Amino acid sequence: MFPETFWCLLSAASAVAQALQTLSLNSNSAFSPDNTPIPPVFTLPAAANLTISIALCSSTNSPPRFFVTNSSDVGVPSSAGGKDVFEIQYMDGLGSWNGSFVNGGVLAVEDLEETSFEVGLSDQDPIHGLLPDDDLPLLGDTTSNQALIFSPAFSRLRYNVPKWPNYTFPPANSSQPHLPSGSPKYTLIVSPTSSTPSLTSLPQTGCMLLSQNPTGTISNESLWHRDANGWRTQWLVEALAPSTNYTAYVIQDSTQVGGPIYFATKSASFTCPLVYALPYCPGVAYPVPLPQPPTTSVSRVYTADNIPEQISTPLLSYLANFTVTLSTFPCGRDMYSPMVTCADCQRAYRKWLCSITFTRCGEPSPENPASFTSTAPDTSATGLSALQPKDPNNPSAPQKVFSALVAQSTDISKARSPTLPAMGNPYSMLLPCLETCNEVDRACPPFVGFTCPTSQFNAAASYGVGYIDGADGDEGQGATGGSQDRWGNICCGNLTARKASLRGKDLRIALGVIH
Repeated sequence: MFPETFWCLLSAASAVAQALQTLSLNSNSAFSPDNTPIPPVFTLPAAANLTISIALCSSTNSPPRFFVTNSSDVGVPSSAGGKDVFEIQYMDGLGSWNGSFVNGGVLAVEDLEETSFEVGLSDQDPIHGLLPDDDLPLLGDTTSNQALIFSPAFSRLRYNVPKWPNYTFPPANSSQPHLPSGSPKYTLIVSPTSSTPSLTSLPQTGCMLLSQNPTGTISNESLWHRDANGWRTQWLVEALAPSTNYTAYVIQDSTQVGGPIYFATKSASFTCPLVYALPYCPGVAYPVPLPQPPTTSVSRVYTADNIPEQISTPLLSYLANFTVTLSTFPCGRDMYSPMVTCADCQRAYRKWLCSITFTRCGEPSPENPASFTSTAPDTSATGLSALQPKDPNNPSAPQKVFSALVAQSTDISKARSPTLPAMGNPYSMLLPCLETCNEVDRACPPFVGFTCPTSQFNAAASYGVGYIDGADGDEGQGATGGSQDRWGNICCGNLTARKASLRGKDLRIALGVIH
């Protein structure tokens, strides 16, 4: 017969086991000093493959430690170690551990103090994490007190290729596709880069970043199909400060962190208003040299609701006429390329026409005010506009990369886009990337007669040359490899997001990155 003390100990152990809080599979549980069990020990469900993710929701100089066991022979895992006891390692407030929990398991926390945290359990990928660099937020552009920012792309559309003999093109005045049946929930977080503490110094977790007070006012949040990459959530952020550096994150479903990206608002003297949300030009999301929008607008921006007809009507007419010409080719019956179709041609022409019609305003960086072309290039300008000549006094220094900004006068007769009304103020124009033109040249049948200038001759007079592709047309081998980057550099105008790598610190300084 067992002694009475044995039965007392057994009964106490059973009571502790029954008191442990059980975490559910495929769920996220949040804990703070107010609701964390004492002791902080949790029962884990049985699963053939279980991924545990940890996210710290508060800053601490002494982070807690998380221990897990998937063995029924271990009571409470701890820093004492032992067989089948594992510590979950984490960095920047994020950690995860994956294993088989056939009979369930136990998670225990040590040195918790006053730290808030979340625990995610999943039989697939970790609930908490960082989105890959390919899924960073995308900056549209800024004015002195506004910014257009897009979430990572999702729900990529499959374009239906028309068939002969009923080869039908989208109308010139096209509309947005039908909204996707489901979409991730994205939340935008913006804060001055110089704020204390800075967003980048905090645990890089959704719960931590969402607890911060955001800067600015989101005056519009909507879904937008910007390009072939798919849908995005777009935000118009207002009430920002001029000439200020900002850091931005996008949080997906409260647990996945995208970012950071960086951007700077323009100076207080910058007068070009934002133009965006044009269904027939879905990639336009930047300042354009136009008079200020009517004061009746809720936000001082141009959209499809108030863009002047003297701009939209000719653009739609040009696109409709081009489509009629393209339709004279037996599209869908005869092939002019094994890679592209007539539908690709129309899409490429639409992007080019929109970028030419809606001239893009820009501004040199205050840190590098000379990092652009101060006078308009001659019509016979040759060579790469991206790379400036080497410094003869320092020949070993790397070549600097200047943005494709060109100063413009108030003379509307000299404007690139004849349909834009006079703005009344001088401005700087960011030239479109040459690749925007080359895409049309490559996608369209030869009979339409669409040709582009070349980098060896006069392309640099009207396009940003050498940023994305190399001098000989090698894809992605230009000075930056893309039209913009996560640091706020926008090298040349491109309506399709093409991210630059900006190889090396010297290139970033030359472009005037502010962060």
